[in-house]
Amino acid sequence: MTVEETLPFADWLRLREPADAAARADDLVDVVRPRLAGHDPIVIHDLGSGTGSMSRWLAARLSGPQRWVLHDRDADLLARAADSMAGVTAADGAPVTVHTRCGDLTRLSAADLSDGALVTASALLDMLTAEEVERVVTACVDAGRPALFAVSVTGRVRLTPEDPLDAVVEEAFNAHQRRTVDGRRLLGPDAAAVTAAAFARRGVPVAERPSPWRLGPQQADLAAEWFRGWLGAACEQRPDLAGPAEAYARRRLAEAAAGRLGVVVEHQDLLAGG
Repeated sequence: MTVEETLPFADWLRLREPADAAARADDLVDVVRPRLAGHDPIVIHDLGSGTGSMSRWLAARLSGPQRWVLHDRDADLLARAADSMAGVTAADGAPVTVHTRCGDLTRLSAADLSDGALVTASALLDMLTAEEVERVVTACVDAGRPALFAVSVTGRVRLTPEDPLDAVVEEAFNAHQRRTVDGRRLLGPDAAAVTAAAFARRGVPVAERPSPWRLGPQQADLAAEWFRGWLGAACEQRPDLAGPAEAYARRRLAEAAAGRLGVVVEHQDLLAGG
């Protein structure tokens, strides 16, 4: 069981999009909506936009003309995201336009965000370091813009039926999420808490909400793909798990295929300055 057996990243983002949409905290959109009044158009900077799932989800929940600025370091993903936004309109049918910016989103300054009314991100923070989070938070605060960061993993998962290896794999996976890559120590499941604390130190109020994935028989394909990646990362972190993982994987994937595997993956949403 290796991480190489999982889907290409763009395909993984497409597969997880419905679960992300179902998990995000709608009430945080209600909280931030008044902050967007008077902006025409509403300019939103989406960081780490991937294939555009956050923009598609949020654009349809806001009224009035919108201009989305999608930031990512992957030009191919940005092109996919822009194409996928064709035909997307606001909640009241107002037009939504899209612009893309390819580059290192952790190097954005307040000036880069100053034309925006809101900064967003989804499933991004866990891939950043503490220093990178500080830079992103500083840019948002100095620009005076609220930030809505959704679907950040917390490291907690629950599988049903339970298996003795679940907790062992969870611990190894979380260690993998906190690994050092090219000198960068990733925050992994600590990211949401670190981000909230960074805003709080700057005097910016933060509202937090749980945003768990709840995967059952209707999401069996996603549950199986998530499981492969989860176990593969754990085995990469702890090669001694490779042997026990073979039988464990067969059991779990058979349960998923039969619609008997339940998965809850805990995430956290946060709104800063709403």
